[in-house]
Amino acid sequence: MNIQRSFKLMTSIVLFTVSIISNTSFASPNRNHSNHSINSTTRGEVAKIQKQLKKIEKKRYIGLRSSFVRFKSRNIKPKANHTNVLKVTATAYTSHVAQTDNSPNIAAWGDRLRPGMKAIAVSRDLLHVYGLKHGTKVRIKGLSGEYLVLDKMNKRWKKKIDIYMGKDLNKAYRWGRRKVELRWSL
Repeated sequence: MNIQRSFKLMTSIVLFTVSIISNTSFASPNRNHSNHSINSTTRGEVAKIQKQLKKIEKKRYIGLRSSFVRFKSRNIKPKANHTNVLKVTATAYTSHVAQTDNSPNIAAWGDRLRPGMKAIAVSRDLLHVYGLKHGTKVRIKGLSGEYLVLDKMNKRWKKKIDIYMGKDLNKAYRWGRRKVELRWSL
């Protein structure tokens, strides 16, 4: 039940209850009590209204509590020093049209690649399943420094990275294909 609907229902219940009380002997002590006493049907209606109010309050309480729990669970932040470690297959690529497309110096997110940059392209499962994002800094075991995730690979690749080697084809061929350990922090 949404909040507006429950508010309207509660308002009508309160108005109904006030009208019942105003018609009873409690509102005006000078009236004759025998003519204006609350009959059994009115008591039954009041009991129904009280049950409805209890249900509304219970739903409101549970709804507030569950939304509070959902809000808290969404905002839980991981530890600052939490490091992810994953073994992946690493190959190398260069800025040549034969290895990329017609714009070999432009990465998938629009970043301009320059020789000497420490950049990698990652398979899309590393983005969606393992939480890597554009611009994430990663360390590759066996290589010095940090590499930036600046490019995406084709959808067919899984658990794979491509290390950017500028325009040096020989360096890329020497690298070949290796299993490496990838580390990044959240």
